[in-house]
Amino acid sequence: MNTAAHSLAPEEHYIAEEPYYEAVGDEIAIFEAAYKNRLPVLLKGPTGCGKTRFMEYMAWRLKRPLITVSCHDDLTASDLVGRFLVKGGETVWVDGPLTRAVRVGGICYLDEIVEARKDTMVVIHPLADDRRALPMEKLGQLLEAPADFCLAISYNPGYQSVLKDLKQSTRQRFVAMEFDYPAPELERKIIANEAKVDAALAEKLVKFAQLTRNLKGSGLEEGASTRLLVHAGKLISSGVEPVSACRAAVAQAITDDADMLAAVEELSSSIF
Repeated sequence: MNTAAHSLAPEEHYIAEEPYYEAVGDEIAIFEAAYKNRLPVLLKGPTGCGKTRFMEYMAWRLKRPLITVSCHDDLTASDLVGRFLVKGGETVWVDGPLTRAVRVGGICYLDEIVEARKDTMVVIHPLADDRRALPMEKLGQLLEAPADFCLAISYNPGYQSVLKDLKQSTRQRFVAMEFDYPAPELERKIIANEAKVDAALAEKLVKFAQLTRNLKGSGLEEGASTRLLVHAGKLISSGVEPVSACRAAVAQAITDDADMLAAVEELSSSIF
């Protein structure tokens, strides 16, 4: 049995070029202070508002490798920590993404943490308090995190059910930052930059988004995110008619309800 196969390869997790990110408040300073003090970070906010891009930017800024895990219903503690596998007739231990991040002193970002199975919380709790240690029960080891390791998690509080809310025993371990869609002026700037469209078109897309966001709770679970507006802008810049682009990139992405689809398409027609 071989327990030395860790496959760290941290170089593939470094962000080589500066990601485009526009700060909306003091989130950069807060994250840097949390990192300096070895505090875990919680990002909360709606889907597509820039949480993942922010993490990429901070990893680049801090010059640390970033290992991102998109959490889902079947994600287990073993998926995060690692497991024994048979390779070439030999049983070897293979690190999971969380263990790799701890070993190399990187940033581990668990996106939409509440989607993961409950046993994952048992694993991250010791990493998110003063212990800063990762229990590896299958190896009988306790892996201590180096000073430059950072644990970050995210979730969307407006979208989760009561059964998938983040427990106080978890959230009170973290420095929390709330994200939301940017102010209209900043969102126009982001869309123009990311989708390579002119300011006039970016302004129309933002107006359209605000109309859809007003429908949240009245038939829509979420309005158009900044990410979806960028998608629509890219379709339009590639020659797709604006209304068709908004239908494909926004309306169809946020609802399957026929009445709501018609309502959202009517909104885009009124703008474009």
